Formats: sequence, C-alpha cells, structure tokens
Amino acid sequence: MSLPTKFTRIVLNSRPVGDIEPDTFRVEQASFDSLKQKLGDNDVLVQVTWLSLDPAMRGWLRDTRSYLPPVQIGEVMRSSGLGTVIAKGKNCKLSIGQLVTGTVGWTEYVVLPEKQVTPLTVPKGIHDIDFLNNIGMAGYTAYFGLKDVGSLRPGETLVVSGAAGAVGSLTCQLGKQMDAKVFAIAGSSSKCDWLVNELGVDGAFNYKEPGWQDKFKKQVGYLDVFFDNVGGDMLDFCLTRLNKDARIVLCGAISAYNSAKPKGLQNYLTLIAMRAKIQGFIVFDYAKRYPEATEAISKGLIDGTIKRKFHIVEGIEKAPEALPMLFTGGNTGKLVVKVADPIDVRAAKL
Repeated sequence: MSLPTKFTRIVLNSRPVGDIEPDTFRVEQASFDSLKQKLGDNDVLVQVTWLSLDPAMRGWLRDTRSYLPPVQIGEVMRSSGLGTVIAKGKNCKLSIGQLVTGTVGWTEYVVLPEKQVTPLTVPKGIHDIDFLNNIGMAGYTAYFGLKDVGSLRPGETLVVSGAAGAVGSLTCQLGKQMDAKVFAIAGSSSKCDWLVNELGVDGAFNYKEPGWQDKFKKQVGYLDVFFDNVGGDMLDFCLTRLNKDARIVLCGAISAYNSAKPKGLQNYLTLIAMRAKIQGFIVFDYAKRYPEATEAISKGLIDGTIKRKFHIVEGIEKAPEALPMLFTGGNTGKLVVKVADPIDVRAAKL
C-alpha cells in the first residue's frame, strides 16, 4: 500500500479566555513528504493510532508560567498517545512496526527523536489503550497521589471528587484495595451507580442533586484524605469536613480551568484547626518510579481486581469538540480518541 500524500493535524488557532471555543483549534492538511524530509538519523516516523484527552491540556493553552511551556499559536496541540513506528533513521534501534507511546500531539503522523518515545509490549490481559489510562499518566497520577501525597492508611475515610473520570475511578479502586472507606463525588446518578455497583465504593454523591451536601454530612461525617480533581466550591465544602491531620491531595481543578479568574477559597482556616495538609503535585516528578506503579496496577488489570472504562471518540477531527467533555462531565472513564487502525507496515511504501 502507498502512504498518503497529505495528513491531518490540528493546531492551536487562538487562546481561549474561558471555555474552549469552536475557533480555538484549526484543522490543517500537511504534506507527508515534509515528514520524510524531517526524519533524521536518530528519529522515528510514527503513525498515531490513539490520543489521550486529559484535563491538564486546558492549562497548556494558557500563556502562563507552569510545569510545561504553553502550546504556541500555530503549533500542533500537545497530547500523549500511542502509535506505530513506520520508518526510522539509520541510528535507531526500534523496529518497524513497534508500538510506542509518547507526546505525539493531535496529528496522524509525527517525526520524533527515538529517545522521546517508549516502546511497548502488550501482555495478555492488557489492552493497548491501558497505556493511556491505568498504566499511563492517569494511573500514575492516582497511584502516587494517593500513596505518596495522600499517605492513605487502612481504616481511613477517603473522598474522591471527579470520581468517574480516569484518575478518579482508579483512585477509588486503589483506596478500596488499601482498606479505606471510600466515598465518591460525581456529576450524574448513572455515574454514581457505576461507582457503587461496579467499582465498589461505599457511597457516591451526585453534586448536581439538590441537598447532596446534607447527605454527605450524614453518611460520611468527616474525612481523612480528600483526593481533589475539581477544586472550587467542591474543595471549599470538603475543607469543612476534615478530621484532625487530614490530607488534601490537589490533583486538579476542572471547575476552574475555564475561568479567567478562579474564585478563592473561604474555608481554608479549617486547615489550621485540624492541623491538616493541602498539597499539589505533578506526576512527572515520579518518573523514576513509574515501573513500580505499572507493575502494581497491571497485576490488578490482569486478575480483574482493577476495572477500566473508556469513552472512545472516533476520528482525529473530533478531538477539539471532545476535549470540553472533560469539563462538562460528558465522559465516564478515560476519554480517548481513536485516530486510525495501524497500517500494514510490511506493505507500506515510503
């Protein structure tokens, strides 16, 4: 088979002040020959097959100081993903046809330095897209956030916000494995039912339901660890429900990512009275320990004690309209974009 003369990529068109707008991204057609010309001796040419959509991507659109530089106007949108090596430079050790993961971006094909991709072998009982979920950044975030930052102990009460998402749903399951009492907060009755009936949490609260805070107070009482993916009013409420020496894990703040000026907290003085801790973290800081998390989580996926759920969007062109789902509660489980099936590299002609 012949490879295409053109390929699709999606670039940042304008910086949104609030919500992501229809003109935030721009779809472009680029020459495939331009990629072949970029392929250096230490590079690989990757066909992108899957993309991961994550809340952190909203922060990358802001032109502000952070742990990564912002995506520039006209630049391909940053995203982790999976792909297949279809060509390589003369110094590269990876094989043609090798499955890899890396920061590939919103594009059908990309040239990357070999050192910036990680070769993957998919063991029995594991799906390839698990590497974008429970044994990828989402899983590592849940694992290290709960164990290292939250320091969850058996018998404690764990509360997870954004609990039906990729990070939240694994955090709930890890909490149960650690013999904690786990309560989940999500945005619909169907999500709450899934969390209770499928993932086994001790209780779940639909924050869109009037009076949910009163139910929370009666059923939960006070908490020891709050794993927060939402921020805003959710965090402010949970600040009033702290046990002595409670720990708050600031993983994300999806309620505030689309706000030009997020609202400040009102109830932070509880941290003093309860001698509590509140700590943010970035999963990249744990890179040297990723194998530890991969081993632990893979075992659970293979034996069925850890469950996964994917929300799959078909087609790279759908990525811009799919990304806002993370902030409106439109997805349950890990949100991914299927770009394409792997091409038959044996028949491909470069």
